[in-house]
This record gives sequence, structure tokens and C-alpha cells, in this order.
Amino acid sequence: MPHSRNYRRPLMLSLAIASASLCSTAWAQWEGTLGAGAIYTPDYLGSDDYEWNAFPAVEATFDDTVFVSVRNGIGWNVINQNNVKVAPFIGYTFGRDNTGDLSRFDKVDGGATAGLRVSYRDASWHYTGSAETPFTGDIDGYRLAIRAQHVSRLGERTVMTFGPELAYTSDKWTDALFSVSPADSARSGIAAFEADDGAFTLGANASLSYYLTEQWSVTGLLGVSKLTGDASDSPIVDDVGSDVQWRTGAFINYHF
Repeated sequence: MPHSRNYRRPLMLSLAIASASLCSTAWAQWEGTLGAGAIYTPDYLGSDDYEWNAFPAVEATFDDTVFVSVRNGIGWNVINQNNVKVAPFIGYTFGRDNTGDLSRFDKVDGGATAGLRVSYRDASWHYTGSAETPFTGDIDGYRLAIRAQHVSRLGERTVMTFGPELAYTSDKWTDALFSVSPADSARSGIAAFEADDGAFTLGANASLSYYLTEQWSVTGLLGVSKLTGDASDSPIVDDVGSDVQWRTGAFINYHF
């Protein structure tokens, strides 16, 4: 028995060293950004009342295959070659809280979405197209989006991005967020409305990042979008809100 204990200790030590080495190797395959900040956005999509909210910044990939992102969800690059990526993903779409002008409305719960994203990157531009549909929450239908982003360096420490985006929500998706039911109308005094067509959202985004060190940076962002179609015609936008939506924010980020 004493001899078996003597053999066991080097074996346990070897296993511990091997496990630590594997974990270190696995961690080394992750790269991306972790951060936190605050964004100033409308109370709900279509509102003209704004508020600050704390928000995380997470953009990470494992071996350039699996990705985790606040904006792009969790997914897997099933095709990743010649600057082209094709990725199924699980994302999230926000609903609408019963707050502000809509405090007497029924709440619209957001939910998880399943989708597919195709992207292409060249020296300075990144193009993305995606399609997604919710499978939980109160929103149905689908959303299509395309986005282009130009990346440029302004000196050794400063990076700027800007570009347009276009999104389309189907009739069911638009109905969930912009229709006013008879019950909501009776409680709030806002006219009843049925959104029965899809709607486009046109927008643009820009950001400016300054690298304090190789690992740490601060980022400011600014974006604007315009609702169209039945989304813009809805009384919660046309009467008590706005079809022009602004957003701004600031973050501190750690790059690994």
C-alpha cells in the first residue's frame, strides 16, 4: 500500500499539469473583447423619450470558429474561408416594455431567435447579411438585415468605423411591436391600429476607439435609424413617438 501511494502522487501531479496545460492552450485559442459601458437609447423602438442603460460589450471567438457576441449572438462559422463566413446562430430580439407613453399597454416580451449570417471581409470593409426568426417570446415572423462597416486607422492608437445598415421586419414582427390593440387603445387613449405590412428600417452607425494600451481601449459610438411603412404610421410612433431613432454610448474594453 505505501508503494501504491508513492506511484499515485506523481500520476496525480502529471494529470494536474496536463489539465492545466490543456486549459491554458484552450484559453489561448480565444480572442476578442470584454467590456462594459452605457448607452443612451429610446425607451422603446419608436419612442421619443430616451434613457441611459448599462450594457456589456462581449465579442469573442474560439479558434475563429465558435463566437459569442452581444450583438451577433452565439454561433458557429460552418464555412470560414477566403474571407467568407457562413454561420448559424442563436440571438435575441428585444420586445417592448410598458413604460412611458405606453405604460397602459400590454408588455411585448422579447425572445431568442434562430438565424443564419453570411459575411465577407476585405482590407477595409466588412459586409454582413442575416436572417432570423424568434422561437420564444411574443414576437413572430422574421427579420432580414444587411450591414456594411468601414474600418480605418487614424494614427497608431485610434480606430474609426462607420457604415450603413438596412433591416426589414415581416408583417407579423411589425404587428407585434407597432399594432395598437382595442384593449391597449381603451386603456391609453391612443388610437387603435393594425400593422399588417412589413417595415424597413434605414440606419447608419459610427464608432471611435482610442487604445490606451495594447489591451485596453475606450470607445464612443453614435447611431441613427429611421422607421418606415406601418412602423412609422403606427400611433405609438406617429402620435406619441418619433420615426427617427438616435443612440449613443461609451465603453471601456479589454482586448485578449
